[in-house]
Amino acid sequence: MIAPRVLIVEDEAVIAMALEMFLEELGAQVVATAGNVQDALQKATSEDFDLAFLDINLNGQKAHVLPGVLERRRKPFAFVTGYGEQGVLGAHSDAPVVAKPFSRGTISTALEELKSRLPAEPPA
Repeated sequence: MIAPRVLIVEDEAVIAMALEMFLEELGAQVVATAGNVQDALQKATSEDFDLAFLDINLNGQKAHVLPGVLERRRKPFAFVTGYGEQGVLGAHSDAPVVAKPFSRGTISTALEELKSRLPAEPPA
């Protein structure tokens, strides 16, 4: 498989940079990042990516509409949250959850899970 293209939605720059570094070390290509709800919605609807890592609380704003947008586009996603499982919306409880602070290992596990959820590529 070619490197999965990733959207990162995270309001803390240091956390977003660490996540991007781990993903790239693991063979993914970060194609877009967003730090607020408006930017995240724009990128989630228009950017060309395969999967996403989402912080649901962006500068105090809840990004609860994002998972639905990603599901409609058939883009698997993981939540990256300091709230653990409690930070996840019930309707999306099947999405992987990466607890903050995260490690390269927890990002790797989530990335592999998301890659397994990607729609099958059409035959060439």
